[in-house]
Amino acid sequence: MAEPSWQELLRLRLTERNAKQNAFASIIEQYRRLAQQTKLLKERNASLLKAVGSVRANPSSSTVHIPGTTSGEDNPVRAAYMASLESQISSLRDELATVYKTQGQNAQRLLAMNETLREKEEASRIESENLRKAREEIAHLRRKVDQHAELMAEKDRTAQVLHDEINTLQLELGQIEERNQILTKDNAKLLQRWLDDKQAQANKMNEANDFYEDMRSRHEAVINWRDGGEGILASGNGTSPSGNGIKEGESTAQTLMDGTKSQGDMISEQTPNG
Repeated sequence: MAEPSWQELLRLRLTERNAKQNAFASIIEQYRRLAQQTKLLKERNASLLKAVGSVRANPSSSTVHIPGTTSGEDNPVRAAYMASLESQISSLRDELATVYKTQGQNAQRLLAMNETLREKEEASRIESENLRKAREEIAHLRRKVDQHAELMAEKDRTAQVLHDEINTLQLELGQIEERNQILTKDNAKLLQRWLDDKQAQANKMNEANDFYEDMRSRHEAVINWRDGGEGILASGNGTSPSGNGIKEGESTAQTLMDGTKSQGDMISEQTPNG
């Protein structure tokens, strides 16, 4: 529950004060009137007693006259009664003047309080306007706070997603690096095997070339030897046919081919790869 405004609080306090002050106002007013009436009665009794005393001192004027009659205007009782009435009238006039004075003071106080009330109402209006603006600003700031809170929550969710993606990418990168290391090792092994194989092939080619050169040199030596033998036979003995109809050089060459193949045939059968 909201607290009452300062105008309502001021009104409540003034009402409480007036209630406390006016709680016994009627009794006080009755006692005041009773005191005034007692005073008037005491003054009237004193004047009557004074008149009775004067009557007892002058027996010739002891005839009692009813107040208000035309005769006996110099009756002391009537004079005392008239004095009492005049005293009452005077006191009532004084009381009326006091009432008028109090009424004027009350009117002045009422005007002052009305002016004060108008000023307070104006101040209250200004305060209400300021309060309304403050509440609007508070509501605006609360909306901004809510928007910032939503934005921060969204950023937190985005950051969490990015963090998860970074973790996933780091795992994938680790796996890729591991695969790269494995592939690097495999490539190194394959390269070494290829180099070893090429080295073996080169060694075989070198061996084949050496064997080819050796066989070629042997073939040339055989050809030179054969050509040289045929020349010697042709110049010394001629061409005497044998029983089988084959020349001696040819039989030698044929004998060589029957036992082991000739160097030319062996060389012709070899390939560059051996």
